[in-house]
Amino acid sequence: MRFAVLGTGPWARSVHATALAAHPDAELVAVWGRDRRKAAEVGAEFEVPGTDDLDAVLDDVDAVSIALPPDVQAPLAERAAAAGKHLLLEKPTGLSLPVADRLAAVVRQAGVASVVFFVFRFTDGTATWLTQAARMRLAGGAGSWLGSASPSVLAASPWRQEHGALWDVGPHPLSLLVPALGPVVAVQAGAGLKDTVHLVLHHGGGVASTVTVSHTVAELSAGVEFFVHGDAGRLVLLPERGTGVEAFGVAVDELRAAALTGADHPLDVHFGRDVVAVLAAAERSLATGCRETVGS
Repeated sequence: MRFAVLGTGPWARSVHATALAAHPDAELVAVWGRDRRKAAEVGAEFEVPGTDDLDAVLDDVDAVSIALPPDVQAPLAERAAAAGKHLLLEKPTGLSLPVADRLAAVVRQAGVASVVFFVFRFTDGTATWLTQAARMRLAGGAGSWLGSASPSVLAASPWRQEHGALWDVGPHPLSLLVPALGPVVAVQAGAGLKDTVHLVLHHGGGVASTVTVSHTVAELSAGVEFFVHGDAGRLVLLPERGTGVEAFGVAVDELRAAALTGADHPLDVHFGRDVVAVLAAAERSLATGCRETVGS
């Protein structure tokens, strides 16, 4: 499968392009960027053309991987899908539910495969955790992603600074708690210090979970952990960090399989749309102070 990477930032270079260049069954053939000079620079790093001509790129590939801010990603993904190209996307798939709905509809109409790269979902440890959780009668769960107030290069990017931890890292707990506990039907959100957000997620049938996300905690408080609990006890997941390239390689494999079989991937743009619906409801709850129903 021939891929182009759309994006020239740190994540595009260190994960998307690096993983594709090393993949035995995928070929990185181009890098696209909004800045032609940067695209050429990244392309040269991986010995492929770099350009700002999207139409030329789409003419030469089977799939695109996109590592761009969500508001930039969505319209480019629509163009690629309409051109018949399979999609490997970053989360979230949009910064509003109408945007995520539109992308899902375009992908459905085009009949292309899609995978959203929720990084923890493409590791063996998470797969084992979800398999074990599926054998339990679960009553609830919790997740936290606490990032240090000394941001990484990624966390310091403008869209993350504008929209905060809710939209940046909030998708990750949802990618784990939704498959374990079921779809979220309502959300109540509360603001903590700085950009910290606390969520109560109602999954239906009386099952609920809690999530805390932040980019601004003290350095010694930073960390990521999740658990579910039920009749067989408490099942904890401490996700591996620093495995982005390996996980992305698995995502490439799974996109290829979805494209070959025509089967929907569990982390496709429709799941991505459902995650955006929860985040949008949480944002409304922060504004109103009320429990908000997740958009359908």
